[in-house]
Amino acid sequence: MSLKIAAVFSDNMVLQRNKPITVWGSSDSDTVSVSLNGVKSTSKTLNGQWKCVLPPMTASGPFTITVSDKASVVSFSNVMIGEVWLAGGQSNMEFEIRDCIGGQDCLKNDCPNVRFYYTQKKEFIDEDFLDSEAKTCWELFSPDKAVRWSAVGYFFAKQLSEKLGCTVGIIGCNWGGTSASTWMSKEFLTKSTDTLVYQSDYEKAIDGKSIEEQDADYGNYLVYQKKFDKLVAEYYSTPRENPTWDECVQYAENIIGKSKWDWAGPMCRKNRLRPCGLYETMVSRVCPYTINGFIYYQGESDDHHPKAYYSLFSNLIAQWRHDWGDYRLPFIFVQLPMFSRYGDAEGNAWAYIRECQDKVSKTVANTWMAVILEHGEKDDIHPKNKKPVGERLAALALKNVYSFNDINPYAPEFAYAIPHDDSLELHFNHADDGFDVLPEADGFEIAGNDMHFHPCNIKIEDNVIFLSSEEVKYPVYVKYLFKNYAEVKIFSKRGLPLAPFRNYID
Repeated sequence: MSLKIAAVFSDNMVLQRNKPITVWGSSDSDTVSVSLNGVKSTSKTLNGQWKCVLPPMTASGPFTITVSDKASVVSFSNVMIGEVWLAGGQSNMEFEIRDCIGGQDCLKNDCPNVRFYYTQKKEFIDEDFLDSEAKTCWELFSPDKAVRWSAVGYFFAKQLSEKLGCTVGIIGCNWGGTSASTWMSKEFLTKSTDTLVYQSDYEKAIDGKSIEEQDADYGNYLVYQKKFDKLVAEYYSTPRENPTWDECVQYAENIIGKSKWDWAGPMCRKNRLRPCGLYETMVSRVCPYTINGFIYYQGESDDHHPKAYYSLFSNLIAQWRHDWGDYRLPFIFVQLPMFSRYGDAEGNAWAYIRECQDKVSKTVANTWMAVILEHGEKDDIHPKNKKPVGERLAALALKNVYSFNDINPYAPEFAYAIPHDDSLELHFNHADDGFDVLPEADGFEIAGNDMHFHPCNIKIEDNVIFLSSEEVKYPVYVKYLFKNYAEVKIFSKRGLPLAPFRNYID
């Protein structure tokens, strides 16, 4: 075994300022040393593995970092010391700069002090995984490189870099279509009784199948999917008056037949959506690279178990903080926006996810939630306006992590209700300046003790809202936008939407 350094270390990397810097890898030698900016750290190897820790350093650079054992020396150049954040989640965090609103203009005209490392998207660790991982590297911003960067991660980092005056690095660790259950270990996934369903669903799916049968099924799925993807590209490259996805699928299936699997393929040890899979192939590959916190955008793929999301998400946060060895590590995340899955605008699966996210922000220390309710698109699960998402995450970081006290990043949120004989009086946090209200504002429903909810009249006086309905004589309960999709019409004076809520628990 020659000297090896974890793949996340490369030329152009960003190392976290003002924290001990961890560098690790493998070697046949009994000791390994790491040198940076005139400082040296030496580690003994244990079973071929080593880990060096350099003392905290202030933002500076560029430097060369050198790693050596008795037989080899490896150096990385153009290394900056600044701020490092991990950008986790599924497709809306993965959504690339080139596809977002204003993204092409950014690629042509921006010159940010931002760098990016993408954890490779591989489902299973084998020789191909290790070979391709060794080729991953930190990237500098350029039109040809940054096209595939996370748009949310980029706008977050750009804002931080401008405010903090240092280089900001983002570690992209995200993949579309993924449940939070894929991003944690079995130990943490099964900590709560209501999250056991993820593991039991997986075990039912593979029950009675040998490893060989699982691998064969998945291999056949990959062959089919490759043909399908080629036909999709062919369909969309041919001029058509009104191309649609349904027509595209039919076009492909007319040629190669209908797949016996859904879009994700058969569940097995190589399927990327299996519980705990991407924790192994992605998260663990960049841990414990020294970072200052996490940003996270996910939840869409857990709407089949929405009431379990509080436990699931809390366990994920606990897992990542445990692995990085810091239970206070900041975790800033996006509350799901409005979206009508399969046309079910009145459904409430996403409402439950939003409520669980809100609960996490109120009960798990050092977590903050960006409310982006109005930036959803009714029929598109991938809204394209990512700049305000990244900037709202950045505002929360600047306020709570970097102590920019002149920034107020909080959306108005429900505080309490006072019942009257014929109305309900609502009070809010973060709404001292009152509200901006669009015409025909709605979204509130009230009920008496019978829990039969009715739309209601709305009266706003400064930062207090009064609700009433002829159908509800003694209103007690209220819910606001507790559904998958609705128009958002009530905002703070700073332009942030009133967060959805209800004042009861079912």
